[in-house]
Amino acid sequence: MRLRTLLKWVAIGIPVLLVAIQLVPYGRDHTNPTGGHAIAWDSPRTRQLMAGACMDCHSNETKWPWYSNVAPMSWLIQKDVEDGRAELNLSTGQGDPAEMIEAIREGSMPPWQYKPLHPGARLSAQEKQDLINGLQATFGAATGG
Repeated sequence: MRLRTLLKWVAIGIPVLLVAIQLVPYGRDHTNPTGGHAIAWDSPRTRQLMAGACMDCHSNETKWPWYSNVAPMSWLIQKDVEDGRAELNLSTGQGDPAEMIEAIREGSMPPWQYKPLHPGARLSAQEKQDLINGLQATFGAATGG
């Protein structure tokens, strides 16, 4: 009987908790910063690969999907975008594109948690190489290209 009571409280408590955390205001500011500059991509292919794999976190062009409004996902997404922009923001020229190329080459970018809901971030070996080549062509000597 005690197990049944415990399960009942868990079944009630989890939905109540999920509703209550929606009141936490963090993760709701989905305005992209204004300003910055347009990037003169070397090709439409580089722009396409970057848009699918990198630009949501490393630019002021973030696309905020519906689930970015639902806690706790909203908290995780907000933190990833804030951290990504702090490390490298291509819209403002902040950060080193050479480090981004190295992270792509090593496989640490795009991060694993981004890939399941973003098919464009699941890059094949050829797409990774195309992206690296395109970034080197776009950003030139600063990336070792």
